[in-house]
Order: sequence, then C-alpha cells, then structure tokens
Amino acid sequence: MRRKDDLPELLAPAGDFECLVAAVRGGADAVYIGGKAFSARAYAKNFDSDEIKKAVSYCHLHGVKLYVTMNILLFGNELDEAVAFAKELYVFGVDALIVADLGLIRRLRREIPDLELHASTQMSVNNSLGADLAYSLGCTRVVLARELSGKNIRAVTERCKAETEVFLHGALCVCHSGQCLFSSMIGGRSGNRGECAQPCRLPYNDGKYILSLSDLSLAEHVTELIESGVASLKIEGRMKSADYVYTVTSIYRRLLDEHRNSTREENRRLERAFSRGGFTDGYFRGDTFGRMTGVRTEADKQASRMDATGDFTPDRVKVRARVKIKLGEPSEMTVYGIDTDREVTVRGDCADVAKSAPLTEDAVKERLSKMGNTFLSLSPSDIELELDSGVNMSVASLNRLRREAAEKFECFGRAWTDDENGRKLDTPPAFLEENALKSIAVFHRADTLSSLVEDVLSHFDVIFAPLTDYGAVKDKANGIYLPPVIMEDEIKTVEELIGDAKEQGARYALIGNLSHVVLAKKYGLTPLGDFRLNVTNSDSLFALKDIGVQSVTVSAELTARQAGGIGARAIVYGRIPLMITERCFMKDNFGCDKCGKCTLVDRKGIAFPMMREFSHRNLIFNSAYTYMADKLSDIRGVRGYHFIFTTETSREVARVVRAFREGAPFPLDGQFRRMGKRKID
Repeated sequence: MRRKDDLPELLAPAGDFECLVAAVRGGADAVYIGGKAFSARAYAKNFDSDEIKKAVSYCHLHGVKLYVTMNILLFGNELDEAVAFAKELYVFGVDALIVADLGLIRRLRREIPDLELHASTQMSVNNSLGADLAYSLGCTRVVLARELSGKNIRAVTERCKAETEVFLHGALCVCHSGQCLFSSMIGGRSGNRGECAQPCRLPYNDGKYILSLSDLSLAEHVTELIESGVASLKIEGRMKSADYVYTVTSIYRRLLDEHRNSTREENRRLERAFSRGGFTDGYFRGDTFGRMTGVRTEADKQASRMDATGDFTPDRVKVRARVKIKLGEPSEMTVYGIDTDREVTVRGDCADVAKSAPLTEDAVKERLSKMGNTFLSLSPSDIELELDSGVNMSVASLNRLRREAAEKFECFGRAWTDDENGRKLDTPPAFLEENALKSIAVFHRADTLSSLVEDVLSHFDVIFAPLTDYGAVKDKANGIYLPPVIMEDEIKTVEELIGDAKEQGARYALIGNLSHVVLAKKYGLTPLGDFRLNVTNSDSLFALKDIGVQSVTVSAELTARQAGGIGARAIVYGRIPLMITERCFMKDNFGCDKCGKCTLVDRKGIAFPMMREFSHRNLIFNSAYTYMADKLSDIRGVRGYHFIFTTETSREVARVVRAFREGAPFPLDGQFRRMGKRKID
C-alpha cells in the first residue's frame, strides 16, 4: 500500500531518554524504543514503565509518535506477562508495537484490538504475499527484510495491503532476520530473543572477516525511496549514542524535506558518526557481489569520538494558560498549546475572602508559571488571569492547580475498560490433535536422495526435496522444500516450479515463511510448517492452524521439555541451518568451482558446512549434528520427528535410519548435540 502523505515517516531509534531527545530534536517523525523485557536489543539500556510513560509524553508534546518493540520470540510461560505489558503500553498511549511472535500477535489482536501492530523484520517478510498475510493477521505495517532491492521494495509497496517500512541506515545482519541461529546454537545467546553475541563479526578462515557486513546507508537513494511509496524509513541504532542518533536523524530529515540525495560532505558526516570502513548499498542496488563487508577500525572509532559533543537536555514545550480565581467558585486553569490545538482544563479549590494580604495578579502568575519537573514552559506573560479583588488561596492550592493542569496536559493515555478484558481468547488446549504424519525428512541434496533404497525411504511419512530438483527425484519424494527466501521478482519463477512439481506428484510443501502458506494453498499442496516459522509457544501453533498450516515443527531453540509442552514436531536429527545469507560468500571467498564444498572455519578450527540455496543464496549449517535416537523417551510430548539431511552420503543416511529404528547411539563420525543444548558430545 503506497503511503498517503508526500513524504515517508522518518523513524529514529532510542536506547535511552537522552537518545530519545536527540531523535526528536533531530527531526524524527517517530521514535522506537524497547522496554526492559521482550525487546530484540536486550543489552541496550532500554526503558522501564515510568520512563516509557515519560517518553510518550515527551514525543507527543513534540508531535512525534512513539513505537515500542516487542519483537522477540516468546515462550509459553511468558505470553500472559507480555500481553499485560502490552495493555500497559496501550494505556500509556504508545502509538504502535513492533512485534514478531505469531502467538503474541494472535493474543493482542483479540485482547487489544485498537492497538496498532507493526510486523517486525524478524518475521522475514520479503514479498507482497507475506506482507498481505501479515496484514490479515492484524499488522497494519510490515517492516520489509533489509535484503530487498529498491525495485522489489517498490513492487511490494505497490501490491500489498499493508504499509511498508524499510531500513534506511545502520547495522546489517548478514543473515536474513528471524532466520539466524548461529549465536543461539554456538554461544547459547539467542538472536531471536534479543541476546545475539554477533558471531558474524568474528574472524573465520585464517583471520578473515568474511561475514562482517558494512553498515547500510541509503543516503544516496532518498529520492528513490520517496518515490517508492514506502510509509516509513527506519534508522537502526538502539545501541548507539545520542550523538549518533542526532547526527544521522538530522541529516536524513534535511534530505527528505529537500527531496534530494546526500552530498559527499553529508556522507562523510554519516561515516564519522559510525561506520565499519564505510557503507554499503549493495542490497538496494541489487548488487550483492560488490564490496559489502567491513570492520570497525580504530580510525572509525576515533572519528566518532571527535564528533561526540552534543547536549541533549529535554526541550520544553511552550504553552499558554487561562486562569479564573473568583470568590466562592472553584478555581480553574486551562493550559493550551501555542502551536497545537491541545487544550486541557482542571478545577481546584475555591477562593476565600482575604483576611490580610489578598492575591495579586503578579504573584498568581509567578506561582502558576513554575512548571518545575515537567516538559512544559509557561511564561507569566502568557497567562490570562481573571482574579477577583480581595480574595486569597493557599500556596498549596495554587501549586496543586498548576500541577494537575500540567499533568493532564502531558498525559496522552487511554482508558481501559472491562469491555477490553472480555475479549480475552479462550485458553488453547495444551496439545494439537494426533497427527498421522509422524516423521518428515528434508534433503538438501537431491543426489543423496536419488540413491536411497525403499527400505530407508519407508521410515518417513513425508520426504521433501529441493523445489528446483524435484523432477529428478519425484519417485523418491512426495513433498517440496520451498526456498526460505523468495523475493518479489522471484515469485513467478517459484510458482512455475511449484506447478511443475504438483503435476509430477508432489503433495506437500514445507512452509518456512508466511508467503509459503499462500503459495502452497494456491497449488493445492498440504502445508507443513518448518522450524523457520519460529514456533516457541502454543498460541503461535494455533495462529498457524488458523491460516491453514496442517502441522508444525517447533523452533530449534527449544529444550526437549519446551518442545514437548507445545505438542508438535521437533528436529531429532541433522545439521541445523544456522544462517541463510543473501550474499554468496562461497563465490566471494572460494570461487564458484567450490560451490557446495566450502566450509566456514572459526578461530577454534571448527568447520561449518556451506551450501548454495535458491538464487545463489548461501546456507551455513551447524558443525555438529542434532541427535535424539537414544533419547526419544526425553521428548515424549513431541508429536512428530523432523530429520535434516545435508552433507551425508546415502550410506550415512541408511545408518541414521537404522539407529533410529534401534534407538542406538550416534552412528556417524563427528560431533553431535542434544535438542535445546549447546554442549557438544
């Protein structure tokens, strides 16, 4: 949906109140912050409830919107607390929540229907099909994946029903957001839970910073973004300083207002604020083979320190007042904005006949103009006073009148009634109904699948082959593994491949993205949910059931106990994909002749296999296998098994199947791990 205004909203980050002031002063139309919990930047300072309430007041007084991020995956025992927090934010007057968990979205749409929701980039929306489905779930705005080209941004914006938001400037994750398990599987810190340890910033393969992307800057493409129709342009940086926020926001404010792209000097100022050896716009230009990687050098850090000179004391908003103090009547104070039509009125104590020194006009105005610890500024000359002669009021009464007027003027909250409480969803049952499809297998290499015998294949109810290779193994597989990422300009090609696979006998589609649901249903395939849907609670499971997904594999980040409590499938074998990258690092670092034979080697010598994904994207797999054949009694609540085959030979696949039939120990060479555990055996 193309925006209605002439310019897109400029959305700035704030990790603390000083940064929020910097964002507002820099010219942001909206600011996004995180609370102390449920935010994808767990290590930012973030805002407690009182600070969020103050942030709403400060932003709204300056005509700026405030969004709060609740964009992590939630465990089942956290949902009630998260919904209660969202209700608190609604009462405070927060303009929208940025969300990622399907279960939370489902709950919020029912329990707080008037609260605006924006689909986080963590939801991996990369085409109009996914954007429309997110819209149908209740998200009025969708934050598009950072990897979209300018052409695809414009196409999605023109075709989808939701508003679109795109990242304009700041750090880039090398993996598609919402699809990274590297930090979680290797370091025990989940990026999907806001705890990313940034393994992509570390050296690999003999000290090379292969995965460290330079920061994004679209300063040279502002006019294209204006013309694209996007509703919001987002600056990344809730971990950054107030100086950074102000510098970047103010530069983009000027570019938007003047409908132009940046100059060399403005680019240099952006680099001084923060860069990793410069910037990249490769995704936007659709050129992922040019220079995109970089590290933060000492020179970069020194340049940022030299520019850090700002003072970001909150700016007061000038107001005026009308005051009545008349004998025998309740006192009255009306505060109203100079540049806005906001106006509030409060009433206080009655004035009495003065026994000695009556109130004077100057004394009353002086007392009522002391705005103290507020965001308001009221000059005595801006107070219009009706004062009866010979009357008096206590200092406490005048202070209370002023204080209540200021508090009311600064309050932008909403009322909460019992009607909203009555909208709560019924508690879903702990488990789904029994699913006849107990075991599924995903083969990332068709050549391995093609050489397997029937006895091995019979172990699985559904066998998924890569969409691009289905025709070669149609007699072995009954399902298609859809590409995890499908850009807008790839939909037609993918649909043709799906249609061919359907004609050749495919019955099932592995669903790892919202757009996949639409494609599977369009071609009459049964949609089975992949772990990429990030199901970490029963409400997410039911959200997917609501849109037609037949069964689901839970998140690979769950423990055995958590997975069993949801009652769906779980990964019991295989190298779990840790990253999917838009950039082809195999071509960049190893050469096309090594495609599918590359490994990423860390500082400890641990090797992570890499494979090509659809359209030259890369998959990076865990070094260790997940293995549960001899521990199935530990996951009794799990309703089905998910196998992933990547680098195995056909003989190794047969050995794995035999081990599962016998409940035997790990049968292959190499290291393995247990479900939900980082420790490698």
